[in-house]
Amino acid sequence: MSLRLYNTMGRKMEDFVPITPGKAGFYGCGPTVYNYAHIGNLRAYVFLDILDKTLSFLGYDVTHVMNITDIGHLSGDADEGEDKMVKTAKERGQSVLEIAQFYTDAFFEDFKKLHIRRPDIVCKATEHVQDMIDLIKRLEEKGHTYMAGGNLYFDVSTFPDYGKLACLNLDDLKAGARVEVDQNKKNPFDFVLWFTNSKFENQALVWDSPWGVGYPGWHIECSAMSMKYLGEQIDIHTGGIDHIPIHHTNEIAQSEGATGKKWVNYWLHNEFLVIAKEKGQDAEDKMSKSSGNFLTLQSLIDKGYDPLDYRFFLLGAHYRSQVAFSWPAMDSAKSARKALNQRIAKVVEQNKGDTTTEVAIVLSQAAQAHLDKFTAALENDLATPQALSALQGAVKDNTIKPKEILYLVKKMDEVLSLALLEQAEALYKEKTEVKETHLSDREAEEIRQLLEERTSAKQAKNYARADEIRAELTNRGIQIIDTPQGPQWKRI
Repeated sequence: MSLRLYNTMGRKMEDFVPITPGKAGFYGCGPTVYNYAHIGNLRAYVFLDILDKTLSFLGYDVTHVMNITDIGHLSGDADEGEDKMVKTAKERGQSVLEIAQFYTDAFFEDFKKLHIRRPDIVCKATEHVQDMIDLIKRLEEKGHTYMAGGNLYFDVSTFPDYGKLACLNLDDLKAGARVEVDQNKKNPFDFVLWFTNSKFENQALVWDSPWGVGYPGWHIECSAMSMKYLGEQIDIHTGGIDHIPIHHTNEIAQSEGATGKKWVNYWLHNEFLVIAKEKGQDAEDKMSKSSGNFLTLQSLIDKGYDPLDYRFFLLGAHYRSQVAFSWPAMDSAKSARKALNQRIAKVVEQNKGDTTTEVAIVLSQAAQAHLDKFTAALENDLATPQALSALQGAVKDNTIKPKEILYLVKKMDEVLSLALLEQAEALYKEKTEVKETHLSDREAEEIRQLLEERTSAKQAKNYARADEIRAELTNRGIQIIDTPQGPQWKRI
C-alpha cells in the first residue's frame, strides 16, 4: 500500500504522487500573531506535525513551509471588520511588531511543549511584501484586477474556476448574495489585493507600491510565500475547514490567475475542535478567539495536565473528524497515556532496563505485522486512532521479545511523538530507586557479604560457588553487574 490522502479538491481519496519523486513539499497556513494560540488552533498544528512526520517516516524528503501573519488581517476573511493586529497593539500600548514577536515566540513555545517539529521554513509576511507586490503585478498584467475607492481588487469574474475548491457556483452565489459593506466591489466576492485606502486611521504598517502607499490584503501573502519557497506548483496545502470557502478559494484564484497553471495537487483540511455540549445547551460551540470562548495550552497545564495528554487526546481522533473537548475527555486521555507509559515501563523492566534500540533490526514475523499495521494506518489518510491501536497491540504482545517491542515503540514514536521511551525509562528508574531505598540495613549487609564471598570464590576459581551466589541473588530480585570497579547490583 502507498500513501493515500483525502483531497478536498474533488472530495475523494487519492494516491499521493509527488511532483518530484522522493520529495514532498507542503504549505500550512500559520497563525495571525495577535493573541495566544488556543487549543483549537493547536489541533491544526498537531495535524500538520503528523503529516510532516508521516511523510518523513515513509521516506520522503520533506520541505514544510509555514507563514506567520504579522501584518494582520481583518476579523472577517471577506475584507471585513477590524484589524486584529492593530486592535491588540492599541490595547497593550505596544507596536504591532512587538505584539507580533511576543505571540510568535509564545506560539513556538507551545510547539515545543506539544513536541511539534518546527517547519523547515517559517516566513513572516512583513519580510515578503515585495514578493506580494511582484505577484500582484503579474495579476494586473493578465487583467485580473481593478482599482476602486483607492484599493486594488481581484476581479473573480476573470477567473472562471472561482469557487471550485468549495464547490461553489458563482452565478448561484451572486443571486443570493447579501449586500456587502464595501460598495467599491464589482462583485460581492471580489477581494482586496492591496489597500491604499485603509479602513483605519494611522495604519501601523505601510509600504510603497505601484498602487500607492498601503499594505497587502491577507490572501495574497500565502500565494506569494508558498510559491517563493516551493515553486509555482506544490504538492500539498493544508489548513482548517474554515479556510475553504474564502481564504483558500481566493488563494487559488490569485495563484492560478497569475501562473495559468494548477497550483496545488492535494488540499488537506482539518475539522474543528468544539466545546462539548453541556446539559441544557442546544449545540456544541466552536472554539474562537473573537468570541472569547477559548482555552490555551497553559490553561490545561494549570489544570494539572501534561501537554502530551492533549496531544494524545487529539491523536485519538481522525483529523477530518470534529472533536468535542471536555474535562472528562481530558481525564480519560491522561489516564490512557499514563497506562500506556506504565506498560512500556514493564517492557523496559523485562529488558533489564536496557532501552537502547538498534538502528536496524531484523524483526520477527509477529513484530513486523505490528509495524505493518501501524504503517498502513498512516498511509490511510493519516489514521492516527488506528496507528495508536497498532502501538497498543505491539506493547501488549507477549509473544515477541521485549527488545523488539522497544524497537517498535521507538519507531512508531517517530510520528506519534509522545516521548514514550523516555517516559517509560523514567518510570522504570523511579521504580528501581524506590525498591532500593526500601532495603533494610540487614538486607543490604547480606547482599554486601554475598558479593564479597562471590568475589573471593572467583579468585579461588570456585566458579560453582560464584554461580550459586548469583543464582541466589537473582531469585531474591537482585541483578549483579560486573564492572571494572567491582561488582554492582540493582533490584529487578
